[in-house]
Order: sequence, then structure tokens, then C-alpha cells
Amino acid sequence: MDNEFPSAEMELTHILVVSDIAASRDWYEQVLGARLHREYGGTSAVFDFNGVWLLLVTGGEPTADKPDVVFRAPQDLGTVSHSFTIRVPDCQQAYDMLRSRGARFLTPPHDWGTEIRCFFRDPDGNVFEISEIP
Repeated sequence: MDNEFPSAEMELTHILVVSDIAASRDWYEQVLGARLHREYGGTSAVFDFNGVWLLLVTGGEPTADKPDVVFRAPQDLGTVSHSFTIRVPDCQQAYDMLRSRGARFLTPPHDWGTEIRCFFRDPDGNVFEISEIP
């Protein structure tokens, strides 16, 4: 490994804590359209979404390598500390397609003049945005 950080060999993975790995796996494949890369022991699943890695894990107590950290699925759906934006060429078309697959949106697409966007949640409440820059 060279002295660069980050280097070309590194990849970033987003970890999302979920309450039901099977339901989340199905949602990420069938609704979001992510490609399942691998599953581990019924407690985690790795997805590739256009080159972005998403690792879904079930919650857990502290471990030796994270002694003061508890992993839990979102508890308060009104408070968000992490979300994803998917830039799309046509927000209405993406909205219609995702809704037909079962995505539940907070509102239909809203036109802000410089951006058209709307938000939806995964089964645990993690927030995704689709956004179009007209």
C-alpha cells in the first residue's frame, strides 16, 4: 500500500443498520434495484448500487473493536442523520417507477425551480432522495 489516503485501491461502503435483514434485502433488490453482492450469516447483506457499496447489518451491542458503540436501526423517523441522494434525469419518471415497485414517498416530486426532488424511506426509515436538476 502506498502512502496516499485515500488510494485508488480503496472503496467506501455505507453501513445501514436494519431490523429485518430479509425484508431489507428484498426491498433493496426489488424496490431500489440494487444488486445483491453477498450475504453473511443472516445478519448482513452487501449491495452494489451503480458502484456504491451498501452494507446492511442487523443491530448489535458493543464489540472489542467498537467498545462504546451500539448499532440500532433508526428509532425516530422524524430525525435523520444520514440520507442518500440519487441524481436522476427525470424525477417524475423515477418516482413513478419506484412507486410501482413499492417505494413509499413522503410527497410527490416538488419543483423548487432549480431542483425537482422527493424523498422515500427503506423499511427501517432510512431516507433516500431522488433529485433532478432541470
